[in-house]
Amino acid sequence: METTNSILNAIRQHGADAYPEEGCGFLLGTVTGKGTNRVTALHQATNRRAENRERRYELTADDYRRADAAAQEQDLDVVGIYHSHPDHPARPSETDLAEATFPGYTYVIVSVHDGTPDAVTAWTLALNRSEFRREDIVLPDPELM
Repeated sequence: METTNSILNAIRQHGADAYPEEGCGFLLGTVTGKGTNRVTALHQATNRRAENRERRYELTADDYRRADAAAQEQDLDVVGIYHSHPDHPARPSETDLAEATFPGYTYVIVSVHDGTPDAVTAWTLALNRSEFRREDIVLPDPELM
């Protein structure tokens, strides 16, 4: 995933603001010629989960439609999803894997410990949806973004 520090900081801040619940949203950007996603904007969403919100998040079809509309307004695409892990590591859980549906998307997780954001990691879902694979987070020259 290619992105900027300001995007990563916005993800961290959303995770801190949502604490002790999981915060979530969409990554907007483009697919590069190298097959990676370039994230240039975010679309924050509301965690729609009715219960256990400190360990789970839920996005609705309407959330996806709103994110897609926001992306189109900026001549971008929805290229992934981000969410926070309150008081847990920034790695996908079994639930994250079971509920992930879009190979090719970038899945970003920020860990938030005692309200303070910590590690940010990026993952991609295998084509057969059997596992997540770690993605590097690359901060290219801002003039190329």
